[in-house]
Amino acid sequence: MISAADPSFLQTLLEHVLHPGFGYLIAAIAVAALFLLRKVPSARGSLWNMLVLFAASVGALVLSALLHALGFKGGASSLRELAVLVEGLVAIRLAGLLLFRWLLPMLRLAPPSILEDMAVIAAYVMWGMTRLHFVGLDLSSIVATSAVITAVLAFSMQDTLGNILGGIALQLDDSLKIGDWIKVDDVNGRVVDIGWRSTSVETRNWETVIIPNSQLMRSKFTVLGRRQDQPEQWRRWVWFNVAYTVPPARVIEVVQEALHRSDILGVAKTPAPNCVMMDFAESTARYAVRYWLTDLANDDPTDSAVRLHVFTALQRAGIAPAIPERYLHLEKEGTKHLAMRHSREIEQRLAVLHQVELFRSLTEDELRLVAEGLRYTPFAPGDVMTQQGAVAHWLYILTEGKAEIMLEAQGARQSLNVLDAENGPNFFGEMGLVTGEPRSATVIARSNVECYRLDKSSFESIIQSRPVIVEEISRVIAGRRAAMDRARLALDAQVHSPHVAQRESEVLRKIRRFFGLEN
Repeated sequence: MISAADPSFLQTLLEHVLHPGFGYLIAAIAVAALFLLRKVPSARGSLWNMLVLFAASVGALVLSALLHALGFKGGASSLRELAVLVEGLVAIRLAGLLLFRWLLPMLRLAPPSILEDMAVIAAYVMWGMTRLHFVGLDLSSIVATSAVITAVLAFSMQDTLGNILGGIALQLDDSLKIGDWIKVDDVNGRVVDIGWRSTSVETRNWETVIIPNSQLMRSKFTVLGRRQDQPEQWRRWVWFNVAYTVPPARVIEVVQEALHRSDILGVAKTPAPNCVMMDFAESTARYAVRYWLTDLANDDPTDSAVRLHVFTALQRAGIAPAIPERYLHLEKEGTKHLAMRHSREIEQRLAVLHQVELFRSLTEDELRLVAEGLRYTPFAPGDVMTQQGAVAHWLYILTEGKAEIMLEAQGARQSLNVLDAENGPNFFGEMGLVTGEPRSATVIARSNVECYRLDKSSFESIIQSRPVIVEEISRVIAGRRAAMDRARLALDAQVHSPHVAQRESEVLRKIRRFFGLEN
């Protein structure tokens, strides 16, 4: 028996541990580990496992050397071969991490994760067969035996193998990628992982559905929003009903114009949203808005925003969404109730008109006539309330919300002012009402806006019956126009004060001409 203090014992121990190439192997593993720790943070978990396994193999080498020195040569040889096998596996895994996690991404190549696993496993098998051949085992008998075992396992594990092969096929043929939105039967969600056995799909309901890969290979699935050489967007349908009394062309025109002029988050500009008449229902015509969704995670919220714009556009046009028709026999109390409700509405409108500077010269009876002619007109956020250059013979009285006045020049928009009804009603579009001039600026709703619209036909009778009021109206309009000019040019008010009188005279002349009051 050799003593542990014997120099020959230590020499034998070192010779057994330091097999040929051991020093180079340690250096290579150390360099690769440090490099991966710095460059590939996502591989740190696998890296630490490999380093622990390598340390265990070194410990096994030391133990085998002790056994060899103490005379247990059979056990020492087996333990040493096991340690060398593990060292090779660690080196193969580190090489795989360097190749698939650093080098190929640097070359802008993104092979599927299953390909990395297959390559590493194939290298493991080749290394294991090499070591078995090195120790003198007959590989032909092993291959024959393994073929029988493989056939038995393949027969008993058909579903598992089908899932594995399905996962390989899904990644290699690029039919499904992580991040895709798919629909499988009643499951609709985003692919977050494609593994050996299954594919994980996260739904919008905060659920994760595990789908066996073999099921995806056997049946059809739909990849949402994907078209070759096109951005990711998915067509959605928003349905609504309108009575047959409204011409379909009118409904389609109103809805499409509102959607084309609005900026709705998540709605693609190309292809543009469109409205189509889809069916003749029992008592209503059935319409659909078709738009392309750019953020597939927000389908219902975007549908809701589109419905809001459709609803407000129909209200502005005086078109009511259809409801089931019923025939009722009304008594006189019904007429009285309607009259009372109408009276309350007129009083509310009068309260608004009393606060509008433009109408301060009108009598109470004249204000009541104006109130009768007002039309309730709502807007959704982002709606273009009036377009610069458009001809529209009406004004808006803002009673709720905020609207921004924008000046368009050379294809760009510049903000001039923000109208806010928080401190009382405001108005715009007066030049179109009293002179017929095209709109001088664009006005966009910046919140949910409620307005009253006053048309020329509702105001003309008052002007015709008492023409003197046009002078007061022209003074108010001239002052507002001068204020807008100052805001547009960013000049001092004193510079333009002499111009107000000239502006007033010009506006007065246009009003008289527009309403036919000239002699």
